[in-house]
Parts: sequence; C-alpha cells; structure tokens
Amino acid sequence: MSDEQELRRRVLQANLDLVRLGLVIFTWGNASAIDRERGVMWIKPSGVDYARMTPEDMVPVKLEDGSVLSGKLRPSSDTATHLALYRAWPRIGGIVHTHSEYATSIAQAGVPIPAQGSTHADYFHGDVPVTRSLTQAEVEGEYEANTGSVILERFVQGQLDPAAVPGVLVDQHGPFSWGVTVEQAVMHAGTMEHLAKMFVHAAAVTQRPRRVPRFLLDKHYTRKHGPKAYYGQSPGGPAPRAPRQDP
Repeated sequence: MSDEQELRRRVLQANLDLVRLGLVIFTWGNASAIDRERGVMWIKPSGVDYARMTPEDMVPVKLEDGSVLSGKLRPSSDTATHLALYRAWPRIGGIVHTHSEYATSIAQAGVPIPAQGSTHADYFHGDVPVTRSLTQAEVEGEYEANTGSVILERFVQGQLDPAAVPGVLVDQHGPFSWGVTVEQAVMHAGTMEHLAKMFVHAAAVTQRPRRVPRFLLDKHYTRKHGPKAYYGQSPGGPAPRAPRQDP
C-alpha cells in the first residue's frame, strides 16, 4: 500500500470512527489529515453518506491554494477552515469537526468548557475556549475561511498553545479539534464531548461549579505530556517509574 493509499484509508477510518463514537449523525462532521511533505490535505467529501464512503472517495486538496487535485467529488464544505489551521499550525497533522450534542450545545451558548477536574487536565491544559461570533460580513463573505480566522484569532489573543489546548468551540457553531495525527484529532473530539457532558452534569448539581486548582491542572497535564511525562508505556520498553513519594 502506498503512502497516499494509507492516508486515504486513515482519513476514511477517522470519519467512520466519528460515527462509531456517537459524535456524528447523518453527514454532520468531517475529518482530514495532511501530507506535509507533498503539501496535500485529504478530507471527507461533502454530503456523502458515511456508509457508502470508500478510501477512494477522500478528496485531495492542495494546501497552498485549496485546489482539488483529482477525482469528481467536492471536498467538505469546511475545507477552508481545515486549510487555515494547517497553514497556521505546522505541528498538527489531523483535524476533526463535529456537531456532537453536548459540545455543540455549549458552543451555541457561547461559553467555554471550564477546566473543573483532573479528567479535563489530562488532555487540555486549561479551558476549552470559545471564539467570538462571526460578523455578518464574515458570514456573508468567505464564511469557512473566516471560521478558521476566528479560531486562530482566539488562540493568538489568548496566547494559547494549540498543542496544549487541542480544540475549540466556534460560537453558535460547534467544536473543532486537532492533533499530531488524525487519530489523535478524533480522540480529542471525543474527549471534548465527554468534558462538555460532565460540565453540564456538574452545573446541574451545583450552580457554583469549581475550577480545578492550577497545581492539579499542571500535575495531570504534565504527567501525560512533555518531557516529565510518565503515564503509559514507552515505545522501547517499560514505562518510566512514577516519581518517588517520600514518606
């Protein structure tokens, strides 16, 4: 199998995983991956039933100018948003957009998902942010490209690292997530939906939900990410020992 065929297969599988995980119904979502060496993004075709898609249906789009390189199918209507993020963030390799129930509900409310506990901190080093609303001119203009612009604007203004905060809520729209690979982007999409659901449940229990203290947020994030990570198994052997706790 060629590199191109393998990437097509992975993008298809990522889109199917969104359905399997309950993050997408009908055709309400898309996943993409990028071949940085060739400067080509592969993305789900627009409006095609997931049950009928094949690897050959994934649409190759040139990163530089958004042109479709081959095939007869149109790429996802969110293609320009994906391209904007890939161009701005060279470390990401996959992007996912869904209209999952809880995360989309919170996006429609126009609020972030606050970091309330260690589960959140395992994957997001801070709140899941929400963008500003798009203006009428932005919606009536290059809407999907402008969606990418407001995401990037939120990260620049908030001085947020897309590697440490791998997702966002677009106000009155829905969640986008990303990762080093498209598989990781899918995981972050599922994580965001779970965090959104827990936020809603916590708000039902108390009108004053607590935020996780910074020391606990940092601890849980850094034990899974970065040079001091010790969660899980290392590729070449046993996992590093957990830090020694003095009696």
